[in-house]
Amino acid sequence: MQKLDILFENDDFVAINKPAGLLSVPDREGKEQSLKSLLREKYGNIFVVHRLDRDTSGVILFAKNEAAHKNLSGIFEDRQVEKVYQGLAQGALPQKQGSIDLPIMEHPTKPGIMVINRKGKTALTDYEVLEELGPYSLVQYRIHTGRTHQIRIHSQSLGHPIACDEVYGDGRPVLLSSIKRNYKLSKQEEHERPILSRLALHSALLRFTDPAGTTHTLEAPLPKDMRALIQQLHKWG
Repeated sequence: MQKLDILFENDDFVAINKPAGLLSVPDREGKEQSLKSLLREKYGNIFVVHRLDRDTSGVILFAKNEAAHKNLSGIFEDRQVEKVYQGLAQGALPQKQGSIDLPIMEHPTKPGIMVINRKGKTALTDYEVLEELGPYSLVQYRIHTGRTHQIRIHSQSLGHPIACDEVYGDGRPVLLSSIKRNYKLSKQEEHERPILSRLALHSALLRFTDPAGTTHTLEAPLPKDMRALIQQLHKWG
């Protein structure tokens, strides 16, 4: 069984630092391992409160009982949760901070792909550039709505998609040779291994107040692969 990185738990919910590459919930076929199935093995009954894309890492919540599920789902639906993400966007954003207020709906003929359309549901994202790193920018995103692929499509709408985004960007992995001048492959390697080959997006913080009046601030540090890329960008970017 894959080891779970538990950030916090009490009788009502558990907060996990989800690794990139793991599904939040089982897909339609249900053949692949998901975070929900791992939690079910550990806790028995478990309830989904919200989701993260497969390649997004970071803080995700699951409820442990029906009452907590109802309460937490209500808090999320009423937008009473502060949701902060960090991502590496391509290029340098012209404005260092701003808001993107563009409605989102599912593509009429491509299931699972979202588009910006005035007939879509309201979607609001605040962003702030934390650091410019040569060909990329480290950006903090705060989402006020929880639409599917919201940050990814809003980031694309600025002309600065998230690095390695196969749907809304070019999907190209980040290679050291693209950052470092005069890069040479070592004799042991036939092919260059990417520094990052997954969507460069991380759920960094969730903050909410539970029905008992306790405020929970749940944080997950940037994962190793994103930190490694930032380190290389500091060095060569």
